[in-house]
Amino acid sequence: MSTAEHNEVKVQVKNLTKKFGSLHVLDNISFDIKKGEFMCVVGPTGCGKTTFLNMLTKIYEPTGGELRIDGELADPKKHNLACVFQEPSSFPWLTVEENLKFGLKIKKLPEKEIQERVETIIRIMGLEKFRKSYPGQLSVSSEQRVIIGRAFAMQPDLLLMDEPYGQMDIKLRFYLEDEVLRLWREFGTTVVFITHNIEEAVYLSERCLILTNKPAAIKEIVENKLPYPRDIAGEDFITLRKHITEQIKWW
Repeated sequence: MSTAEHNEVKVQVKNLTKKFGSLHVLDNISFDIKKGEFMCVVGPTGCGKTTFLNMLTKIYEPTGGELRIDGELADPKKHNLACVFQEPSSFPWLTVEENLKFGLKIKKLPEKEIQERVETIIRIMGLEKFRKSYPGQLSVSSEQRVIIGRAFAMQPDLLLMDEPYGQMDIKLRFYLEDEVLRLWREFGTTVVFITHNIEEAVYLSERCLILTNKPAAIKEIVENKLPYPRDIAGEDFITLRKHITEQIKWW
């Protein structure tokens, strides 16, 4: 059972608007993300899903409106955030174990705590036999496990994931999706997961935010009450997948 059943708001998005010159990307969007919630964000390609994440990390500033985390304006210098992107981001000159320790050392945590966190991630992610390996010696899925594990090792309050499995085949996707769900349950992190894959969104989310085409507004926020683990062949799963797919169509 996740902490999303509590009503405490983690992220508040209020009248959020973003323009790049004459290009209007996000249009007056308002919604909340609950503490401990797993929210997926879907919408037509290029509608502004990644732009939204980039404003949470302050890569971009809003043109209008605001983003708040724990009641304060979003600021990665203040808030405990971690990000996982589609592109490989492990450090090739560091071993798996050293990659997992990297952010923890920057935060100057005690060595004992660093080791305990890393050992927990290695155990949960099944990386025991790879701890002394370098990323270049790993399969694509194993390297992505390291990247995901490194993010969770930081024990972030908020984890932002931007199509982290976009280049993987279906078998690897489901395997890594299960890994993320395991870590989410273990640590109670709030997760915002962007994907263009509707099946993935239904498999993972507690709620699914559907955006329209640009300038993006909210089409619907879908409650996903299917029990975990989810049966992708089940009637309820297929019904929900079809509904979200229909909502995304803009033609």
